[in-house]
Parts: sequence; C-alpha cells; structure tokens
Amino acid sequence: MKTDVLIIGGGIVGLSTGYQLLKLNENLKVTILEKEDGVAKHQTGNNSGVIHSGIYYKPGSLKAQNCLRGYDMLLDFCKAENIDYDLCGKIIVAIKPEEIAGLEALYQRGIQNGLSGLRFLSQAEIQQYEPHCSGIKGVFVPQTGIVDYKAVAAKLAEKIQKHPNGQILTSVKIEAIVPGNHGAVIHTQTERYEANMVINCAGLYCDKVAAMAGEKLNMQIIPFRGEYYAIKPEKAHLVKNLIYPVPDPNFPFLGVHFTRRISGEIEAGPNAVFAFQREGYKKTDFKWSEFWESISFGGFRKVASKYWKTGVGEYHRSYFKPAFVKALQQLVPAIQEDDLIPAGAGVRAQACDKDGGLIDDFYIQESTSFIHVLNAPSPAATSSLSIGLEVAERALKKLA
Repeated sequence: MKTDVLIIGGGIVGLSTGYQLLKLNENLKVTILEKEDGVAKHQTGNNSGVIHSGIYYKPGSLKAQNCLRGYDMLLDFCKAENIDYDLCGKIIVAIKPEEIAGLEALYQRGIQNGLSGLRFLSQAEIQQYEPHCSGIKGVFVPQTGIVDYKAVAAKLAEKIQKHPNGQILTSVKIEAIVPGNHGAVIHTQTERYEANMVINCAGLYCDKVAAMAGEKLNMQIIPFRGEYYAIKPEKAHLVKNLIYPVPDPNFPFLGVHFTRRISGEIEAGPNAVFAFQREGYKKTDFKWSEFWESISFGGFRKVASKYWKTGVGEYHRSYFKPAFVKALQQLVPAIQEDDLIPAGAGVRAQACDKDGGLIDDFYIQESTSFIHVLNAPSPAATSSLSIGLEVAERALKKLA
C-alpha cells in the first residue's frame, strides 16, 4: 500500500497531526497505524482531562508556545464539534512559608506567558473558591478547564476517516522500518506500506520506533505510572473544581492534586512511580525486557541516584494508602482514607537523556523522511492541535 504520509500512533498527537495535514493539503493521502483495537488507548485515554493554561512552562519553550496556542485551538475545536468542556479555573496553593517563593515565581511565569486574570489569593480568599482547602497563599488560574480527551480524539478520528484521503488502521503492529532515499517502507504482520514521509507519534514506544528507523538517540523513554483515587460521591462536596500544590521545580511532575472530571467525579492524584513495563498500569505489571532496558540505561541510573528520596516517597504513597491520604490532607484536611476508592492509572512516557536529565520540554527529532515526536508528556493533550500543526508544517516543508 502506498501513502504520502504514514503516522505511527493513534493517540491525540498522532490524530491531531493527521487532522492538520488534511486541513493543510486535502490532496495528501494520510494513513495512521495504531497497534491497539482503537484510538486513544494509552496516555490520551488515561489522563486527568485538564485543559492546561500554560502557567508552568518556561517562556519561549515548545511547551509554552504550543500550550498557549493549543489551548485556543482546542477550545475552538470543542465549540465547533459540540464537545463538552468547562473553564472552571484552578487554584495553586502554598501550604508552607517556604513554598511562597515558588508560588510567586509561577505567577510571574504565567504573566510572562501571556495569561490573563491571574490573581493572588489570601488564606481567606482561597476558601472562597475552595471552602475545604488549606493553604496560606494561593494563585487563581481562570484559564484552566476540564474536558474528555477521549471524546476529542474520537472526533478527530471521525473527521480523518470521513476525509476521502484519510484512513486509520487499528490492530496493526509494526515489525520493521526500512528507510529509503525518498521515503520509507514499513512492514507490519500482514502488510507492506510505502510512504514518502513517516511521522512517529508512538508515545510510550516512540524511541523504539525511532531506533527501528535507524535514528541515533541521546534519550530513552522511562515509564512513570500515575495512580488515582476517586472521592466517594457523598464526599465530593469537599472539592469544587481543581486544587494543585506548588510543584517541585526540579521534578517534571505536578504533585498529587484534586481534579473535577467533566463527568462530575472528583479524582485525587496522580503520584509518579517508575513502572516496571511501558504499559504497566497495575502495580503487578512486569515485563523483564522493558524493566531491564530502563534500569540498564545510564541516564536512568543517574536520575535514580539524583531523585532516590523522591522516588522512595512516591513508592511509599503508592503501596501505603495512608501516606497518599496524608499528602492529600495537606490540601484538603477533611479528606479521610475511607473517602477514597481506587480509580485506575495512567503511564507517562517521560524522556530521559544520557546525562540523567528528565527532558522537560517537548522534543522533536527530524531526519530526511522522518519526524519523530520523542517527548510529549503533559500538556501534550492541551497542546495537541498545535503540536499537530507544527509537525504537519514541518512534514509539508520536507515533502515540497
């Protein structure tokens, strides 16, 4: 089978890229290959459903640029396609005096990134937004919201498949990639695909796909599982919308927090624990080959030595529910262990470089006939239509 552009991966970034390619050039034949039996089965379908404002990200970074542009594009798409969303806003709260400097730095970063309506909150004002929240100072972020990203992904997939030149093929696993002078040949279990351009949006396996294509990489994906609890309906009144702590600036995770889902359910989490396989959604999930790949990677060993105390704390909260509850009680003291029921998990594809750095920004690597999206964790869902446009424009430039 021949196609102009072949996209590997049917998550929200791969779908957004296909959608934007067909918008930019309706004559282009675009094929998306997905190994699962449907789209959005992994990171897209297992996240917290937050529409991020862009307050956390370094000004000028790909995360900042794409989150800010993607935010508007996502809202426009949801409006046009009648997808339910709610710009409910969120509060970020400092619990201890030593967190106030970090909170103020976040506020300034938000201003630098062009956010409007940010305001500092006193302890009394925090409780006007969240009556059960404890904090000594906060920031209200009105541009934060909630949406069902699976619904967004489903609509993107529908629009691609309705296009005469778009197709999505599921339950297709890639076995080999053969680069050529003008494109590549992709072999699956049953089919041979010839493509002028290959775009790798394989998420948790993006580095493996890039290696199959002959790319030299200075990074590797390390899987981190994020576990959630749901608050029982009778205690849902303890949280109105979204409550976040001040994050550790040295760690690319936001800390356990409270999130109202678009369905109305209140979730607490996620933590961030090293997963023993790339799609390790359960504590018991273990795949020796993938576990060994992670722990034998020099960059990961450096990360582990640098953040071992943080890692031990995350595992403690994972395996000992009272510790998880204690972290949540710093934000909402009234929450109790019996108020929480397990609510599943997601796995974040976190890129780690050889020097032991957890890559904080989006990372895209290109070669002659390939574009590889190699680090697209949060806020990639919020940013997806912008990332998709960026990648689509790069692809069209290469094809010209």
